Amino acid sequence: MPTDPNPAFMHRAIELAIENVRSSSGGPFAAVIVRDGAIIGEGANSVTTTNDPTAHGEINAIRQACQALGTFSLEGCEIYTSCEPCPMCLAAIYWARIDAIYFSGEADDAARAGFDDSFFYEELRAHRDIRTVPARRVLPERAWESFQVWIETPEKTEY
Repeated sequence: MPTDPNPAFMHRAIELAIENVRSSSGGPFAAVIVRDGAIIGEGANSVTTTNDPTAHGEINAIRQACQALGTFSLEGCEIYTSCEPCPMCLAAIYWARIDAIYFSGEADDAARAGFDDSFFYEELRAHRDIRTVPARRVLPERAWESFQVWIETPEKTEY
């Protein structure tokens, strides 16, 4: 259940973002994940320092929090992020089942600094047949096989 935002956690996310730029030439984004009033994970953008385009602050914080808790579900947690999450991070937040998102900067602020996500939002709204990166279905006759094995496997971990 989401709580009222705590400015102290937002201050931490913003300070992490600033430290990241000053210390590593990483991007100006960071996040902290909070559970029961305590930070259980934090991360800063490390895209250019790790050559990993998925290493956004929110993703790194989610990874750290999941490791700390020993689970893939962050139900009962909230994320404080220095800027409104991009589409990838927003999807990861939903996949992690985080209860609430608190952010400081908006997507327009990021765009003014050269981090414009509007292209990604437009691509996601477009049908796959007209997106910039082509997507073609291959071997549709085998598409259901892995799902069938999943359904038939009793000892699976559902998520």
